[in-house]
Amino acid sequence: MVKKSSASSRQERLHRAKPSVTTLTEKMIKELKSLKNREIDLSDQDAPEITNWEEAVVGKFYRPIKKQITVRIDADVLEWFRDVAEKYQTLINTACREYMTHHQKQLKKIKHKHL
Repeated sequence: MVKKSSASSRQERLHRAKPSVTTLTEKMIKELKSLKNREIDLSDQDAPEITNWEEAVVGKFYRPIKKQITVRIDADVLEWFRDVAEKYQTLINTACREYMTHHQKQLKKIKHKHL
């Protein structure tokens, strides 16, 4: 039996375009060739240069791929998460990520001491 993909991640939902959709016409090719030697106007203020990076957020648009699994959690722990948040699964994932990050830092410290 073949396991079906849930296609829940954006990457899994992407599909290839048909060749007929991506074929360039002669008119399109001429337009592209005319643009080839065009000077780019960098004075436009639509995208100003960023000089202050203090409020920049690393990984703002990063979305990790999710995997569906079955996990057994104590009933009281599950009820607590359900009572605390409507999106309790996201909260459980956040708690697991914080735990993982904390322990990764601890492992790096231990490895660094032994070097």
